[in-house]
Amino acid sequence: MEGLAQIDKQITLAINSIHTPFMDGVWTFFSDKEVWFPLYAAVAVMLFVRMGWKKGAVALIGIILTIVACDQTGNLFKYSFERLRPCHDGWMLENGLRVLEDRWGLYGFFSAHAANAFGFAVSSSMAFDGRNGKARRAYGIAVIVWASLVGASRIFVGKHFFGDVLVGAAFGILFGMLAGQLIRFIYRYTGPARP
Repeated sequence: MEGLAQIDKQITLAINSIHTPFMDGVWTFFSDKEVWFPLYAAVAVMLFVRMGWKKGAVALIGIILTIVACDQTGNLFKYSFERLRPCHDGWMLENGLRVLEDRWGLYGFFSAHAANAFGFAVSSSMAFDGRNGKARRAYGIAVIVWASLVGASRIFVGKHFFGDVLVGAAFGILFGMLAGQLIRFIYRYTGPARP
């Protein structure tokens, strides 16, 4: 485990060392949760417009449950494993870790940012029904790219190790798929979507 942790530290430092002033601003932007509230609101509105109020409500509840599951599981893991964030790890700081945000929270395994982003991406893309395949596919690709950038931003700002982000993404995908399947199951009992 110690060898794996050291590899994770080296990968994190290698990623974190790639920077320019412009890209530092981009990564800080992607890392800010509050910046993305308009995106969440726009997706919620589109679900109601596209799917109708019943299915829209089912989808919204499923997405919210996904985010709650990701967030709470992340907290459980952080306080169970107590792995320091890179920005609190003396070895990482001594070896050149750049920290672009406040150093809140001691523990970082796993990244709830990454889990929430991937959970939102997967559950919301599954919530749109498949009749307009091209639009749904385009949305799915765009939202997964967005989630990947949010996850990567946590390494670039110095708040998470590479492994934290990978595990967070895996949990987000898992919870998102479970919620998406539940959403689709309940859709069967709510009538047809809007044409």
